[in-house]
Amino acid sequence: MKKRKFKIYLTPAENRIVIHSLNHLRNILLKENRDTGCVDELLLKAMCASMKKI
Repeated sequence: MKKRKFKIYLTPAENRIVIHSLNHLRNILLKENRDTGCVDELLLKAMCASMKKI
């Protein structure tokens, strides 16, 4: 079974909200001593995403 990939297009404001929310989730997981690997990957992807002008 192939994994499906999705592309989403966010405004700069929406991108900031996603980064803030993922960072908040990561902090909660760290307080609970749980693994943050998946959240770390998503956070890096959101932070390094290129901007596309429309």
